[in-house]
Amino acid sequence: MVMPSVDRPDLPEWMTWEELEALPEEVAAQIELWDGRVVWLRRGPGEHQTAMRRLTNEIERCAREKVSTDPQHCWRVNLETNVFFGRTGKSDFVTPDFLVHRCLEPGADVRAADTVLVGEVLSPSNTPTEIEAKKARYAGAGIPSYWEVELRKDLTGIAALRVYILETGHGELPPGVRPLREANYLLAGEWTPDSAAGVSFSYPFSLEIPWSALVF
Repeated sequence: MVMPSVDRPDLPEWMTWEELEALPEEVAAQIELWDGRVVWLRRGPGEHQTAMRRLTNEIERCAREKVSTDPQHCWRVNLETNVFFGRTGKSDFVTPDFLVHRCLEPGADVRAADTVLVGEVLSPSNTPTEIEAKKARYAGAGIPSYWEVELRKDLTGIAALRVYILETGHGELPPGVRPLREANYLLAGEWTPDSAAGVSFSYPFSLEIPWSALVF
């Protein structure tokens, strides 16, 4: 997620949603709460925003095409929208770069249970530890699909796009060995501009996105 440059004030390590709301908007917009712990969002380059907008627009186009042929389903595609964990409370949330959720009443909070797809645009400054920590949050919340967009090192475009699907069961493990997490993502698709004409995937609806629509 990319935010304007704002000095970070000295804040406590733990906060509630109500305390977060009392902060200046430009400060609060740079923070996620992970079970109440303050997590600052890393700023990225302007190209990060461009890639995010291009992809979000294309996913929304595909969603509208789905609704036009199957009106009993209703999807909303958004960017930089808080996703709250649990059925109640707001002191545990993340803010994906883009997401797809089921249609809700106007003004309703987006909960993880409403969300079918979340995605992050990774900048060269993102560390593997940061990436895996947020991916684990999404998996633990039961969000079925996670998208990862990797930018080229020179920031001239998208280098790769990967789609992960949530696995909630586990294969046979050696005696005494248990997985670290109850839910994990499995890589279900990977595309680069050199390997295919575009992205083609069937979940949560038919997604056909040409690379030409993502160029910047």
